[in-house]
Amino acid sequence: MREITLSNAKTVEVECLSCALTSGLIEPDGNVVLETEYFHAHQDVAYPIKGLIILASKRHVKCIDELTEDEKIDYIKVLSRIRKAQRDILGIDYVYYFYNEDTSHHFHTWMVPRYDWMYEFGRSVESVRPVLLHARNEMNSEENIQEVMEAIKSLRKELNT
Repeated sequence: MREITLSNAKTVEVECLSCALTSGLIEPDGNVVLETEYFHAHQDVAYPIKGLIILASKRHVKCIDELTEDEKIDYIKVLSRIRKAQRDILGIDYVYYFYNEDTSHHFHTWMVPRYDWMYEFGRSVESVRPVLLHARNEMNSEENIQEVMEAIKSLRKELNT
């Protein structure tokens, strides 16, 4: 079991956070943004950044090459739809995408938006970790959380109509 700190400062103990989220054991802040037969998209539960979406496979696999052909097709379609909604609905111009295979979680992709305030931490991939920590430690104001919740609601509405 691993202890995970959520963006609301609560901690949970789970074997696999992605499994807990995609199965409904843990409900992500603002609920599910989009769900398909193979994937589950939600606001990242650890970092309160508007539009920071996690796209997780429902099946517990670790690597992209373990996805079936149908899962691969669904993955790129869903990823593209979310990215378009981030741009059209939230006005996000740039996104950093991350997925790693040396994790205890299963296959998931972080879609980390880039906002102007983030550039004080740098412009490269190296700036992402300090940005995430800043968000977790400094952006838990009621006003920011409300903005994150409104963004989730807007994305869910756009992606499920």
